[in-house]
Amino acid sequence: MTPRSAANRSLLALAGLVLLGGGLLVLFAGLNLYRRHDLVPPVGWPLTNPADVPLGSADRERWSSQGWWWWPAVITILALTALLALWWLLAQLHRPRPGSLPVGGSPPQEGVELRDRALGDAIATEAGALPGIERAAVHITGRPAHHRTRVALTLTPQASPGTLLGALCEGPLRTARRSTGLPDMPTEVRLQVSRHRPHRVE
Repeated sequence: MTPRSAANRSLLALAGLVLLGGGLLVLFAGLNLYRRHDLVPPVGWPLTNPADVPLGSADRERWSSQGWWWWPAVITILALTALLALWWLLAQLHRPRPGSLPVGGSPPQEGVELRDRALGDAIATEAGALPGIERAAVHITGRPAHHRTRVALTLTPQASPGTLLGALCEGPLRTARRSTGLPDMPTEVRLQVSRHRPHRVE
């Protein structure tokens, strides 16, 4: 996992926890659970029963005195923030896939194309057969002209990562380049070691 991907996932998890916590606090107030079950709301939290509102009359009058532009500006900022958050969320969840890759270079040789999923499965099958690899998964993302191959390998505890990386490059990845005729296949490899389960001796 790249640092950028890890940061995005951490921010996404943090935002989800904040929204979940806020939603539960509002739900508790709407269902009047604080009084029904003698629960203590957080200090300073304005919503404790169904009749409460985020801004009271005094607060609304105080903010309204700022001028006619105040509430339209607040609504605009909140709407833009929500749209940016939604765009960021969709960007994290959506990874473009090339769909098909040209065979024999670009333009495709005699119109022959290869599905990205089929190519990924072929690479994963050949990589999984290498000694020291327990599992292999391959995903190809991006556009046909700028695709990227992501390889996730689960190694046995006795495997040598350096040796397996060399075997991966000289074996499955070289075969894929030769089969498709693509001169370059940008590849990102993630390695993890399977957990070694101790044998029980009786």
